[in-house]
Amino acid sequence: MRLVVFGEGMVEERGDGAVAWGGDVVNTAVYLARQGARPELMTAMGVDAESASIVAAWEAEGVGVGHVLRDAARTAGRYRIVPGADGQRGFAYDRSRSAARGFFDHSEATRTLAWAARADILYLTGITLSIFGRDGRERIGALARGLRMRGGQVVFDPNYRQAGWPSAEAAWGAMAALGPAISLAMPSLEDQAALTGAATAEAAAEAWLALGADEVVVKLGAEGACVASRDAAVRVPAAAAARIVDTTAAGDAFDAAYIAARLLEGASARAAAERGAELAAEVVGWPGAIAPTPVGLRHARSEA
Repeated sequence: MRLVVFGEGMVEERGDGAVAWGGDVVNTAVYLARQGARPELMTAMGVDAESASIVAAWEAEGVGVGHVLRDAARTAGRYRIVPGADGQRGFAYDRSRSAARGFFDHSEATRTLAWAARADILYLTGITLSIFGRDGRERIGALARGLRMRGGQVVFDPNYRQAGWPSAEAAWGAMAALGPAISLAMPSLEDQAALTGAATAEAAAEAWLALGADEVVVKLGAEGACVASRDAAVRVPAAAAARIVDTTAAGDAFDAAYIAARLLEGASARAAAERGAELAAEVVGWPGAIAPTPVGLRHARSEA
């Protein structure tokens, strides 16, 4: 199956001064690869040495980079993890030279979108939407609608970051416009509360079911997750974490394990959510977005 993830790869500056890399869709792509999938990353990066080393690291993780466009005038965006209590975190961003933001200006963008339109699964997030203007979001919407109309799966995590939007209302407006193309929505209750005021998992799920999603996974942090469809809902408890160092990418890792189990392997919603919870509990035990191997390494990858 062709599994395309679309978004932004970034340089990660950690609270302890270490420099690594991450970005929400990149995190999910890496953990998908460690779960045995073969995700293809669609984005743009620079041609500088730092960008080249990051792209090489993605490839070494098993993420396809054949459709990572290269922009000689730009480089990778950056984010800094601002640590808080109990492993919670905030982020500060610098996207002034982000190549990903210029994706739709690239001469190869149209060809790359045509390639992505043949995907079986497309994964993107609210951060993906936030780095583009209206024209870019309309092109994303056209891609997602076409893919779903021909039977593909469009998976969306709202991943709301206030700094990326003029207001919560603007963010929800952009997400709701994409909503009818989304088959699987994966919000956190925290994000949905900020976007629409949803106070419960059921209210969060209903917002996406009303837009046309077939299935909604509401991530509840320490309370686990709730998976809802029009016919049923199931609650799954969180997995116990041996330690909590940094919650960065916990939701991204949950998404990866859920997608691998549910969409690629045909697992039940409960089993997929349990696997997502298990991986998230592992990831929070390490600093930064990408935990060291073998965290999340479920299946040995076969040779291409």
